[in-house]
Amino acid sequence: MPLISSIAVGLVALLHAGFMWLEMVFWDKPVGRRIFGTSETFAAESKALAANQGLYNGFLATGLVWSLLPVGVPESAQAIALFFLGCVTIAGFFGAFTVSRRILFIQAAPAALALVLVARGI
Repeated sequence: MPLISSIAVGLVALLHAGFMWLEMVFWDKPVGRRIFGTSETFAAESKALAANQGLYNGFLATGLVWSLLPVGVPESAQAIALFFLGCVTIAGFFGAFTVSRRILFIQAAPAALALVLVARGI
């Protein structure tokens, strides 16, 4: 995969690793509550759900990192990256329509940009 595409994929992977940590570790901590705009009560009650969501974000990050590893043929790496970037983009649009518009810019837009870069081989 070309360098610019690889950097974009890596940045999206880092974002999702960060989301994983926020949701799995910091969800009910002051920083997590501030970032997600939740109350202490809500955070405590939804901690298990957030951890589950964080795990999914970890899987997305892992898939994107997998696409950057030098194994197999380059076309396989591109296909893996396109699949996981597509998943992230769709999840971002869904989140933007169901939870917060901010998700469109924080999650969907970076993934969509990376998706275009990878698809075009840039």
